[in-house]
Amino acid sequence: MSTAVPERPAELPGGRRGEGAAGPGRLAMPRGIGWSARWIAALTVCQAALMVGIGLLITGPARDLWPLTAEDGVNEAFERMRTHTLTALSSAASEAGNTLTVIALTAVSCLGLLLVPRLPMWRQAVFLALAVSLQSLVFLVITVAVDRHRPEVHRLDGSLPTSSYTSGHTGAATALYGGLAVLAVSRLRGPWRTVVACLLCLLPLAVGAARLYRGMHHPTDVAGGLVNGGLSLLIVGRALLTDGFVTAVPARTPAPHRPRVPGRTAVVFNPTVTDEADRDALRRVLEHHGHHAPVFIRTTADDPGGGQSAEAVRDGAALVVVCGGDGTLRAAADALAGSDVPLVLVPCGTGNLLARNLGLPLAPADALDAALRGTVHRVDLGRVAGDGLAPTHFAAMSGAGLDAAMVERANANDRAKSVLGWLAYVLAVLRVLRTPRTGVDITLDGAPALRRTARMVLVGNIGTVQGGVTLLPGARPDDGRLDLLVLDPRGLGGWLAAVRTLLRPGTPPSPPPTAPASRGRDGDGAGAPVEFFTFRRAEFTFDTPQPRELDGDPVTAGRRLTVEVRPGALSMLLPVREK
Repeated sequence: MSTAVPERPAELPGGRRGEGAAGPGRLAMPRGIGWSARWIAALTVCQAALMVGIGLLITGPARDLWPLTAEDGVNEAFERMRTHTLTALSSAASEAGNTLTVIALTAVSCLGLLLVPRLPMWRQAVFLALAVSLQSLVFLVITVAVDRHRPEVHRLDGSLPTSSYTSGHTGAATALYGGLAVLAVSRLRGPWRTVVACLLCLLPLAVGAARLYRGMHHPTDVAGGLVNGGLSLLIVGRALLTDGFVTAVPARTPAPHRPRVPGRTAVVFNPTVTDEADRDALRRVLEHHGHHAPVFIRTTADDPGGGQSAEAVRDGAALVVVCGGDGTLRAAADALAGSDVPLVLVPCGTGNLLARNLGLPLAPADALDAALRGTVHRVDLGRVAGDGLAPTHFAAMSGAGLDAAMVERANANDRAKSVLGWLAYVLAVLRVLRTPRTGVDITLDGAPALRRTARMVLVGNIGTVQGGVTLLPGARPDDGRLDLLVLDPRGLGGWLAAVRTLLRPGTPPSPPPTAPASRGRDGDGAGAPVEFFTFRRAEFTFDTPQPRELDGDPVTAGRRLTVEVRPGALSMLLPVREK
């Protein structure tokens, strides 16, 4: 067998932490909420200015030019072709873009994205809701700035005293159904996703045709609605669903020639999230890159991936492909820590925190294809141990306190989870929010201990969680350090201050290596609702036993926790990112 892996791993340079352009050989980190919000706001203003400018051109200097002079004829032609059947069909199509219909379908779709999956699809829900909302906001600005009379034909609907330009029905339908089409293409699997997406894309066209038939708009009004809705989708989608902000699917350029390394290719997969169609698609990608006859190995409830990965290496695997969620990845990474055998991460779960933070494509076949065209990088792992907790590794985050209690409580009631879905986690959060804080002694890199009270301590190799929320803005998985968040809000004001800090754009200054000693005084930083630190080794001693978690999986509770970074412990095959 042979594998397409580079001869030498590309070491990642250190450099500035946090946001920034990614150069060659450097992990591309997605930007945070603050950047995305500024991007969306700025481009929405440009969108409104563009649409208003076009409207003023249509009603002003260009109104006596073709094709605007032919629009009356188009409206009159639609009026002449009216029949009872077509009128009924146009009424139904027009209703699909009605304000109440669009609001109801958007709300139902967003609730479905949050409650139906095992973990909420916050980013997709925000994408859809924001696209529809911004389209409506721009539409209102346009109708105030541009005054255009409706066509001089018999109109089949009553109308509000708003401008004919643009078609609000068409714009709203474009944002809603176009957004659903985007989500269908990115989330559904199999040939049906193309059919569903095409049908959804036809709905805005049907709404626009219905508005023309019913005499409510000129053709350029409908075209303006399509453009307005499409621009909102483009702006919000670029901010929330693509590379510079979240992830991007690399172009399928021809794979470069790479030296072949003898050995098998093992694919460790979680059968609960990787179906037969996924495996067939992955097998085709592997064959395309020269990885013939790959061996597929299932994980089990007793062994979520560690034993399978270790056995694959013992059997001579030169490349291990891991298909699953964060738990499967953690088990495989623990087994491969310190090994030179590269790991390819194929995100098939619903969390996929490391994949999102690395900017990987989230479609399994695309993620595998992009990685096999890339180079080997060394990624840090966290090594954790404690009372009752055997030494092990985590790839994304580890914590004690509030977040671990939430995971533990939600996982304890499988029936509630099966019935309520992610709502069970919401209920768990409400139950543990009033859990008393505990005292903790924190020792960072051998400096004098910090005495704190805390509701949660969270250690991260990466910083961004589901929904694009950045809890540790300075965290990078390749900088040889780990980041720490100490959360201790007191009262309503403290919680509001904590939320404001966590959602604030920008990266807090990272303390220098000597900072823990200088910040070790109880009066310096103690009592703040949120504190950030960086370290290489940390020891936590809690006054009372605390629930603990590793990469979202609950582990045994305890009072002591030791966490240290293992720089470059994991070899990963990752896409090459250019400046």
